[in-house]
Amino acid sequence: MARPRPVDARAGRVEGMSDDLLDIWSHQPWVRLGVTVIVALLVAIVVHRLVRALLWRVSDGHPMAREMLRQARAPMGWLVPLLVLVVALRTRPEAAKLHVATTAEVVLVIALIAVATWLGVRCINAVEFFFCRRFPVNTKDNLRARRVLTQARVLGRTASVLLILIGLAACLMMIPGVREIGTSLLASAGVAGLAVGFAAKPVLSNLIAGLQIAITQPIRLDDVVIIEGEWGRIEEITGTYVVVRIWDERRLVVPLNWFIENPFQNWTRTSSQLIGTVYLYVDFRVPLEPLREEVKRLCKEAPQWDGRVCVLQVTDTNEHAVQLRILASSADSGSNFDLRCHVREGLLAYVQQHYPDSLPRMRAEVSGVPGAG
Repeated sequence: MARPRPVDARAGRVEGMSDDLLDIWSHQPWVRLGVTVIVALLVAIVVHRLVRALLWRVSDGHPMAREMLRQARAPMGWLVPLLVLVVALRTRPEAAKLHVATTAEVVLVIALIAVATWLGVRCINAVEFFFCRRFPVNTKDNLRARRVLTQARVLGRTASVLLILIGLAACLMMIPGVREIGTSLLASAGVAGLAVGFAAKPVLSNLIAGLQIAITQPIRLDDVVIIEGEWGRIEEITGTYVVVRIWDERRLVVPLNWFIENPFQNWTRTSSQLIGTVYLYVDFRVPLEPLREEVKRLCKEAPQWDGRVCVLQVTDTNEHAVQLRILASSADSGSNFDLRCHVREGLLAYVQQHYPDSLPRMRAEVSGVPGAG
């Protein structure tokens, strides 16, 4: 007769605990969802670090890629975990039956779209920052740098605005109530569409003007312009307006579409070289040749003169005086202003010292008073 096998109480307890865990795992979706989330987060951390280390090594020797990785560090820290969580929830069919899990999935997708938009904006900023460092404008011959920097900044700001609008629209469309409202509005979009179009006209016109300025470049950063009678330099170009730094450190804020619809002066459109004008009014008796020699001497001794133009001409006369016009050239507008002041002061002092009787005077003839003895 066979003897009965002894029962191991410890093995029985282990088998009982295993059965309990299997029962909890099969009948408690919250537990499965929690374990899925934890595993997904751990995988996300590992994947994020591996991908970042790999991209950092691959981008060695590529400054733009390195700058993008620096700018994208913060959003990538959120993007990868959110992406893994969304994938984990969508690959668990039993978790989809939970109302809370479905709501969490919608929230995670909205957060994922927002972080992806943030990442795109940071990448655009990285490209803009790269061009700012690659093409500095604080050099003597900065025409190409200003052209490239203007295109990069205006196109970057425009792309950022469009990306934010697309991301915001995508987030709103993920909300069921908002999606239904949007569908109903699209179904009856007649007068409402016209009203929205008129309301958005300033924004759209500035957006289109920004693209035109970036492509055709009627203005660039650090251009010298005359707007509304004010002399200044283009200090900043945003997605909606332009900031002009006036010579006395005031700031003139002008909408972007103003530069497309109105004429203005740009003194550095193709070159910063400029010919300045000095006017002087003298008497008819003044000799011109000594004045011409003095103008040449004043230009030659001035460091602002670039050696191109130095001319004195009689451009007008009237019953009181002769109008002399002096033309003098410089490398840029700031130097030309100083050169014009130097020539004007020097020529005035020369006339006062050598030909004091040749300054403008009023001539009158006094006849005798009738009846005077």
